[in-house]
Amino acid sequence: MLRTLRSIVVVALTAALGMGMNAEAAERPRKLLIGLLPGESAPTVMRLNEPLRKYLEERLKIPVEIVVGANYAATSEALRFGRLDVAFLGPVTYILQSQRSALEPFARPSHADVGPTFKATIIVPRDSPAKSLADLKGGEIAFGDPASTSGTWVPRWQLLNEGLVSGRDYTIRVLGAHDAVALAVENKKVAAGGLSKPIFERLLKSGAISPEKLRVLQDSPPIPEYMWTFRAGLDPALKKEIREAFLEMKDRDALGVFRAESFVPAADSDVDRVRDWVAAVQSANPKNAWAPQ
Repeated sequence: MLRTLRSIVVVALTAALGMGMNAEAAERPRKLLIGLLPGESAPTVMRLNEPLRKYLEERLKIPVEIVVGANYAATSEALRFGRLDVAFLGPVTYILQSQRSALEPFARPSHADVGPTFKATIIVPRDSPAKSLADLKGGEIAFGDPASTSGTWVPRWQLLNEGLVSGRDYTIRVLGAHDAVALAVENKKVAAGGLSKPIFERLLKSGAISPEKLRVLQDSPPIPEYMWTFRAGLDPALKKEIREAFLEMKDRDALGVFRAESFVPAADSDVDRVRDWVAAVQSANPKNAWAPQ
């Protein structure tokens, strides 16, 4: 079943890629293609975001299709080349791709108490002897997608902040998704893992992982939230409608997947803090720093 669903997603992405040039040329696309990152398995991402798809379709009065890329780079590059109309990009994915295209962030989720921020976390097996990040020296540490903000870059910055450089002080193990990282740590396949704190908490709540087998070693500072981003060349009138649809959203089911009270306006400068962290990681170890191809 999972393999079949993955195939459907791949076919959908391929179709989206093929439609890209037509969509870019049209003043107003006949179908809105929205891109999501595969932070978890593609079927899970599509299921969780179905309320958002239905809300946008009813609000905009045009068909809306969710496209989940094979990886973070596939989604962001599809947006850069006009093969998606909007996409929900993490700060690092946005930063790296916006260096090469005029992407336009327009909305980000805002949460109770913390506003438009979230955290990453580094977890270890519950019986791990590690008491601080420095104790992970010499071990193998799991990360998600190479372009993931909370699944790779912020945890790497946390480790760097404690004096640990990848390739010198620890070995990177790339697993591609947050849930895969949590399971690898739970099963003691690695010494530790970095992932999104909200996803970690949701996996605990759902029973997908056990609190008796895992513990948090260190949370990150607040990270600027993901941003909904327009592709270059999208019809200005449609952009206005989409922006208003997000900023005026009251649909609890659509907001729920983002744990959001609302969406607030987003701007390029919102992710400046993350730019500094990315620069620090790239400077410490340029050979292991990911960049768009």
